[in-house]
Amino acid sequence: MTAKVNFGDELVSPEEKTRRVGAVFTSVARRYDVMNDLMSGGLHRLWKDRFVARVKPRPGERILDMAGGTGDVAFRMARRGARVTVADINPDMLEVGRERARTRGVERLDWQVEDAQGLTFEDRSFDAYTIAFGIRNVTDIGAALREAWRVLDRGGRFYCLEFSTSEWPGFASAYEAYAQSVIPRLGRAVAGDEASYRYLVESIRRFPRAQAFERMIADAGFIRVAVEPMLGGLVAIHSGWKI
Repeated sequence: MTAKVNFGDELVSPEEKTRRVGAVFTSVARRYDVMNDLMSGGLHRLWKDRFVARVKPRPGERILDMAGGTGDVAFRMARRGARVTVADINPDMLEVGRERARTRGVERLDWQVEDAQGLTFEDRSFDAYTIAFGIRNVTDIGAALREAWRVLDRGGRFYCLEFSTSEWPGFASAYEAYAQSVIPRLGRAVAGDEASYRYLVESIRRFPRAQAFERMIADAGFIRVAVEPMLGGLVAIHSGWKI
């Protein structure tokens, strides 16, 4: 019997999780960036700025931005001269990203539907691999990390921006109350979809704590694995290198 996996707080088959995550992002694609601003009070922009500053994109280098969706992180890296491939399992998210790129005149971007657990790229195709607020939605996180290692060239770097659990007691409990009660209501009011945003809240709570995720990155083959927590660990930048 196939082992069950978490879709938020539910236990489902891996195939069912992949299908339902796809439906979530198809539903929220058009309002995704507006909701990010509302849910984080605009802080997600600062987190992404800091994330890209850590990646240090260089002119001409090849970067895979996995789960790149609407292009927020990719735009920042392309402006620094990198050649960015924006990959996402959801074509609706990519279409929103393409439209945003055309509107902003952002170039040096390729757009491709890809499953993080089984990328179509050849070994050693990229100098850097980034994924922001996406890996917790992957059905098999270990497989995605191994694929990240495979497609990176020697000396390539891995960067992941993701939610986790804050270690600040007062803040952690306040955020949990906010996430449970306010975010799904915002989803209903702004995106017309309470259930998808309830899942997104649950997926944050289910994601491994920072230290456990560090071990998963190391197990995939990366060295010099590090984590940079923000807001007591509610958000963290994870990194590693391939040699």
